[in-house]
Amino acid sequence: MAEESKKLNGKNLKEFGSKNAIYLVLVVLCISIGALNSNFLSLNNLGNVLVIASVRIIIALGVGGALITKGTDLSSGRIVGLTACISASLLQRPDYAYKLFKNAPQLNIFVVILLVMVVGMSIGAINGVVISYLKVPPFIATLGMMVIVYGAACIYTNAQPIGGLRNDFTGLASGRVFGVIPNLVIIAAVVGIIIWIILNKTRFGKYIYAIGGNSNAAEVSGVNVELTLIKVYALAGALYGLAGALLAARTGGATNNYGNMYELDAIAAATIGGVSTSGGIGTVSGIITGVLIFEVLNNGLVILNVSAYWQQVVKGIIIIGAVAFDIRKYLAKR
Repeated sequence: MAEESKKLNGKNLKEFGSKNAIYLVLVVLCISIGALNSNFLSLNNLGNVLVIASVRIIIALGVGGALITKGTDLSSGRIVGLTACISASLLQRPDYAYKLFKNAPQLNIFVVILLVMVVGMSIGAINGVVISYLKVPPFIATLGMMVIVYGAACIYTNAQPIGGLRNDFTGLASGRVFGVIPNLVIIAAVVGIIIWIILNKTRFGKYIYAIGGNSNAAEVSGVNVELTLIKVYALAGALYGLAGALLAARTGGATNNYGNMYELDAIAAATIGGVSTSGGIGTVSGIITGVLIFEVLNNGLVILNVSAYWQQVVKGIIIIGAVAFDIRKYLAKR
């Protein structure tokens, strides 16, 4: 009886470790870096990690939806960059000497954020139409859109940096609720809750997973695959627009190069967080944890004075390892 109990406990521990591996990796990573440099575990540093991760989380949640449908979105970073430039240009101080639009009215910051979310949503919807109706593979469709949006950002800004942002706009990113919790962390948490509800409690969410699992079976079951894909990419675009505005507010400006490579970081973070490259699998908590692992790793390598070149090598190894592990799990299930 005792031997059977030990076997049972061992099995339970193995199942617990398998189900919560991603969270255990985050904890071990934090403890390991903290042991090497105690500054890492300071409240100030951990707070900075969360603030930086907040924008990335919003982007990754958008990309994650596309990945769950067995798609991808390489245009996400550039949409973030374009919307950052638009929001920054519309929220410059009236007395700033280098305003992009000299006679632009002073708009409400929430009106501008809504505007860039609509811009992002429109671009995302175009991605969805090209993918669902023109049958262009998501990789190619979003790669083409990435180039188009970058060109649009260069034209919009004339390749000039945008600065002199209003204090109420930058204060949105730098402010804290009760002087403790950063606004950006709260915004990211609210977005995470909304996306969790969409994926887990709505018919739209069930359709997303069904398409990723088997799009043909989903269509036979009555799912409007084309319309659902358009909604997925439109929702993702809206999230990129929000992230772009918050990024501009956090950094106090924007350039046409904002968002560069963000798409690869988002895809990698989502994959590390358990979003399957085979489609149909992924959770909000996993995506958020994947982003946190990446940001903890980035911050930890900087604190440990690891060369920027080696940082890229480490990140690349992690990406390849995560995808290889995901593919092995998929083959094992088959």
